[in-house]
Amino acid sequence: MSSTGIIKSVLSEYGIKWATNRMLYSAKLKSMRLVPPIEKMYEKKTVYPKRLDLFDLDINSLRTFICSLGDKYKDRLIETADKVCDGIITGFSSIELDYGNPMDWQLNPLTRKRCDETKKWYQIPDFDKERGDIKVIWEASRFSQFLTLARAYLLTSDEKYYRVFSDQLKNWLDNNHYSYGANFKCGQECSLRMVNALLAYTVFRRTDLATDADESNVKDLVDRCYRKVLSNFFYAYKCIRNNHTISELMGMIVGAWCCEDEKLLQKAYRLLDEVIDEQFTDDGGYRQFSFNYQRLALQDLEVVMSIAETTKKCLNQKSLEKIKNAAYLMFQCQDESGDMPNYGSNDGALVFPVTCCGYRDFRSVINTSYALSTGKQLYEAGAHQEELIWFGKKRKFTDYKIEKIERGSNQFVNAGLFTIRKPDSWAMIVANDYKSRPAHMDQLHFDLWVDGVNVFCDAGTYSYASEEGRKLVRNESHNTSVVLNQPQMNSHGPFMVYGWTKREIQDSQTGLFDGTVWSTNGYSHHRQIATSDGGYLISDEVNTDAYILFHTPCDVEIKGNTAKLSLGGCTLAEMRCGNKLKLKKSMRSLYYLKGEVTSCIAIKAEANKKVETIIKIKEKESYD
Repeated sequence: MSSTGIIKSVLSEYGIKWATNRMLYSAKLKSMRLVPPIEKMYEKKTVYPKRLDLFDLDINSLRTFICSLGDKYKDRLIETADKVCDGIITGFSSIELDYGNPMDWQLNPLTRKRCDETKKWYQIPDFDKERGDIKVIWEASRFSQFLTLARAYLLTSDEKYYRVFSDQLKNWLDNNHYSYGANFKCGQECSLRMVNALLAYTVFRRTDLATDADESNVKDLVDRCYRKVLSNFFYAYKCIRNNHTISELMGMIVGAWCCEDEKLLQKAYRLLDEVIDEQFTDDGGYRQFSFNYQRLALQDLEVVMSIAETTKKCLNQKSLEKIKNAAYLMFQCQDESGDMPNYGSNDGALVFPVTCCGYRDFRSVINTSYALSTGKQLYEAGAHQEELIWFGKKRKFTDYKIEKIERGSNQFVNAGLFTIRKPDSWAMIVANDYKSRPAHMDQLHFDLWVDGVNVFCDAGTYSYASEEGRKLVRNESHNTSVVLNQPQMNSHGPFMVYGWTKREIQDSQTGLFDGTVWSTNGYSHHRQIATSDGGYLISDEVNTDAYILFHTPCDVEIKGNTAKLSLGGCTLAEMRCGNKLKLKKSMRSLYYLKGEVTSCIAIKAEANKKVETIIKIKEKESYD
């Protein structure tokens, strides 16, 4: 596509207002780089924080619950907290990152390269091949590890965890002066940092450990982070309007309350209601087309809902309804194991790790956000309930009654997600009608789960700052059609996708999906998925020569036109097709910056000829 064509496409899809705001922000950055004193023009005046008692935590309930966990969970919590004491944190919920002791807050532990803390934030590039992914630097300064320390203290009463919290906070303030270094590049990072520090500080203050010096340090942290949120809010609100906007409005509410700024507090709540209405569809979808980011947004909103009695303000009823629907959608798109399809962009964010549930277990956030918006829980008792104690608005978590809801076949048409449920398996299909920027080229992707195994899977993200990650965005990393040299959509850089596809849903009966997607690059793909006695029948038709791809973590054995999929020696499913099956290696990333080798079954499809694929689920008795 020519430069003129790209500009026309971007203006048509993103809008002139967005393009204008984006140019204004770019001009702001350039002006500050050329004439650094201009930065003062963009700074917002703030009042130094006067109070910190925002969170009214039930410390006794938290301690009792954590101490009631199984030995496996308690041992893991202590082990993780002890590593934090040595400057090692579990980054992106999966990889150990050693920042040293004392911690080097500008270091990327994977490359051992660091940012220069004497440079202003706008002088530090977002992407630097030598330094590596800047998110690795940010991970330590989110202070998620502070919650690990607080939870470990509640379990053990060992004051060393408090001392590490206190020392790391002071060390961070000594080495991160306002608006210098990597950790002041992003208002969302500052918002998350404030909340994690305040939650941990509340635990240590309520247990009579926190000192006047700690109080002063937390106020300094809130002051610096709140200033960043206010000074760069134009970017979050006018330019990207995604999870960053919700996080920074949460940060604005926190900062305004701490500073007793009633006028800005009211404004932040009003804007947040508007943003929730814009970002969530009526049937529970999220504008970033990602379960990872839907979880992040819901955790942010849990924080806001949990402090309603303290701020004496709350989200409006429409916002609460949308939060409820978002939690319900995730529940319906969830496997019984607690895991979910690796749908959309996945940067490994679990910003408030307040349970021992694993990163791939979404029950904690689904249960808590549903409970806070409806007064009822979705799951029976379990480790996931700890999150509800942290954010439960003074109510005992046992006061939230269980609402019995069955998972079934659903059509979330506005959200672009469709589920088909059978007793032995279930599937999710992606077919979006884009009203906001797509992230992955995953239209008509088919996700299949059998007995807790994601038999046909989404490849994930890996990293926004790597070529591997850019490959995983494209449709060849999803279970859909691929046309040579004609991607579903076009992309520029790590985040801009343009030339959005169009879709039409022909049929949305329960247990049946029938839809067509048109690519602006000149091809169409029609896919129908129906249940059969033994599994699923998939019918694909592309109007040009193409390949139909199915990615799987399973072991694959191909004989003729049949593929057997097994794991650990147990056969889970068989796949049959009239066309020849080819097998090649592929990759998926369940956790950010962590990849694994998978297999891809490719079926050649001739133009305008229907390809029928039968997926037969093996009876459970045959692989128990």
